[in-house]
Amino acid sequence: MILYCSFEELSALSASIERVLDAADTGGVAAPPDVLPDLEALAPRLTGDIDVDSLAVQQSIERAVGHLLADARDRLDDTILQQYPAAEAAVQAYFDYANLLSVHDRIARIGEEMQALIELMTGKPPSEETAGSISFEE
Repeated sequence: MILYCSFEELSALSASIERVLDAADTGGVAAPPDVLPDLEALAPRLTGDIDVDSLAVQQSIERAVGHLLADARDRLDDTILQQYPAAEAAVQAYFDYANLLSVHDRIARIGEEMQALIELMTGKPPSEETAGSISFEE
């Protein structure tokens, strides 16, 4: 399956990942340790539409984007409170948040489809093994 992303969505993802990983490199609290590998794995894939070839890959992307979405929401709230809602930085923070929200929704729906297909094929809910072994090539 393919996660289709607009230029704006890819830009928001890239900037958010860079900000979080830079904070981790400088010793700041950037992300929970279990999310950092997901962010590092996603970063080099942000060159266009993203191939999601297994449920395990989908889950990794969803964890990464979910963390970025929560971080963007916090940044949006902080920017609005520190400045004002129509400030240029607040508007940019809103668009980053909105783009991440859109990507998160699509990757979550892809996951629901993959889970349903795995259950249909195996007769059981997805396991860690089937999440990584069953391929969804486009």
